[in-house]
Amino acid sequence: MTKYKVIIIDDEKPAREIIKLFLQKHPSITIEAEAENGFEGLKLINEIKPDLLFLDIQMPKLTGFELLELIPNPPVVIFSTAYDEYALKAFERNAVDYLLKPFNQKRFDESIKKGIEKISNRTNKPSIKTVIEDSSTSPINRVVVKDGTNIHIIPTTEIIRISAQDDYSEIITNKGKYLKLQTMKHFEHSLDATKFIRVHRSSIIQVSEIVKIDKYGKETHMARLKNGDEIVVSANGYAKLKELLGW
Repeated sequence: MTKYKVIIIDDEKPAREIIKLFLQKHPSITIEAEAENGFEGLKLINEIKPDLLFLDIQMPKLTGFELLELIPNPPVVIFSTAYDEYALKAFERNAVDYLLKPFNQKRFDESIKKGIEKISNRTNKPSIKTVIEDSSTSPINRVVVKDGTNIHIIPTTEIIRISAQDDYSEIITNKGKYLKLQTMKHFEHSLDATKFIRVHRSSIIQVSEIVKIDKYGKETHMARLKNGDEIVVSANGYAKLKELLGW
């Protein structure tokens, strides 16, 4: 019998106990570990590399969605949560199932079946980078970045601008610069469009950081920011900026 390793991450102990109880009917599943928060869960995932992950969404410090952003090759995920408004976002992020608390054994068994089928067919699973880019969600209010063993939680209010760096994006704040494995397309669609604007294929800026805009070339402009940075604004970016500011 093929064995599958599972980790349970949920900040509520009763919720973890229910999952462990229901898993007793599935001898092919071995519970390797459990965690009550995203930071602890991230460490366990990197150490154990489970096949299947039961993941809560709303947790202190680090949400389930933010946790997945920090894992280059995440395991198969079954979300379990008390909030139904996250269902669409969960499936957009390639969750194999979405268990709405409270759930019964029958519903749980259906999830296990889907999870095992997914594990057996992982060659068809898109990368986490693709999954996250394809997500269409409400505006984010913070960005989570992993830097070695350190995890930085950056409120979007602190972001001055974002610069394209190949497959990465460099997030510039007054406190420092951070690289995240996400493209400009993701941030363009995830940030609040009333506060951030993509002024160039390689630059997104927070509008409130602009000090002045000068003519730069035949069809381009130069935006000077409060921190002294100068960013090229394309013709299309300038048109969007004018529309946003009502010029």
